[in-house]
Amino acid sequence: MGNILEGLSAFLWGLPLIVTMVFVGLYFTIGSKFFQLAYLPHILKETFSNMFTKKNTNDDSKGVLTSFEAVTTAIGGSVGVANIGGVATAIAVGGPGAILWMWLTALLGMIIKTVEVTLSVYYRSTDYDGKPYGGPTFYMEKGLGEEKNFKYWMIPAVIFGFGIFSTFFITLQNYTISEALSSTFNVGMIPASIFFSILVYIVVYGGIKHIGKVASKIVPFMVLFYLIAGLYIILSNITEIGSVFSLIFTGAFGGTAAVGGFAGAAVAQVIRMGMARSVYSNEAGWGTSAMVHSTAKVKHPVKQGIWGAFEVFMDTIIVSTITAFTIIITGKWSSGLSGAELTLSAFEAGIGETGRIIITLSILLFGLTTLTGWYSYYEILLRHLFKNRQAKIKDNLLKGFMYLYPIPGTLMVVYAVTYGLPGQTVWYFADISSAIPTFINVVVILLLSKQFFRLLSDYKARYLGIGKVDPNAILFYEDKQKDKKL
Repeated sequence: MGNILEGLSAFLWGLPLIVTMVFVGLYFTIGSKFFQLAYLPHILKETFSNMFTKKNTNDDSKGVLTSFEAVTTAIGGSVGVANIGGVATAIAVGGPGAILWMWLTALLGMIIKTVEVTLSVYYRSTDYDGKPYGGPTFYMEKGLGEEKNFKYWMIPAVIFGFGIFSTFFITLQNYTISEALSSTFNVGMIPASIFFSILVYIVVYGGIKHIGKVASKIVPFMVLFYLIAGLYIILSNITEIGSVFSLIFTGAFGGTAAVGGFAGAAVAQVIRMGMARSVYSNEAGWGTSAMVHSTAKVKHPVKQGIWGAFEVFMDTIIVSTITAFTIIITGKWSSGLSGAELTLSAFEAGIGETGRIIITLSILLFGLTTLTGWYSYYEILLRHLFKNRQAKIKDNLLKGFMYLYPIPGTLMVVYAVTYGLPGQTVWYFADISSAIPTFINVVVILLLSKQFFRLLSDYKARYLGIGKVDPNAILFYEDKQKDKKL
């Protein structure tokens, strides 16, 4: 079974998707005049400054969450076990060279995430409760269906939705957390899984609004907690940093020979692992976190879009790099271990048993915010799917889904424990579930690029003093529809 899944993963994350991702990333990078790089200081200033101010300048805007709550929910959804177990698996399978391809994918991913978040906010719809929701299926319906008169917009929307919902049944969060808790505290994986599911219920019970508030409290703390531990190990071995970069750059273009418990990797495998884990980690192009961003109280779609760029930067360039450097600098990358166990052993080698406990608790927090953040994505998809249902029926359907939500993760742990499913095989499921919606989404945002570039030009004129402000510019699709009716 493992060989079949590995082959399917290699096919889906093969040349067609890699070329598509690179092309779309370069298209928006060049078309925006390298916005995510040229205006990185502006992006960081806008995001960091809003983190430390109590006043929300968008309080009078329509939305469910503040921009900060939206981005912490999204970062909570993306910064998770993929940064710990996923990056470790990328190195275990592709070698240190996979990290360079992870970085390059993230730099292109910053503009891709800006685009999908911007379009999600622009094309969002107001639900029966007066709150806005959006995402890829919304801009497929409105951008492709209504604006471009593409009658078959439902086909990519259904394929996209199917790909996203496959992760509801095949979830890595519960498995990785149960594995970490089991190995560190010597408890069974199944009891650990049940404990984690109870925590998930507590957080999702209040819906998207409650998830946003919990994420805004936990996410900054958990990221800082993890970064300090990783930086301590890296700085303690700072004389080895040159060797780390050497392994990364030589492995990226020449592959990595077998060494220790590492089986060796060809260049194609290195590229595939780096790109796949980058997308699974920061979700750029996947279209997932754009859904929760769409609920933000914001006055301009691009204002929220730059939070998407910040999210990718924080997730991959900062957090995943800390994981990668820790694994490589401690020499554990060639141990033959993979997944969360590899990261745990690296931190244990760097700090001792305390390091293992710290990272286990980090995995617990990362996984909790990831799984509860993903609940927001599923709810928004369901709201779109059942948009024509009566309010009471829709509420009952959403409530039923909320009660079912953590169960598949626990069942997967039971299956893995009962039948001895290897952790690496579980990560192949993740690659397969992310490839399909990613391909659909990046093609769609490419088709809607004109709308993004219009909004970006307007943003530059309003907030950066570049160009002339059009006082009649329409910043939200719903406003455009209202004007047509008048």
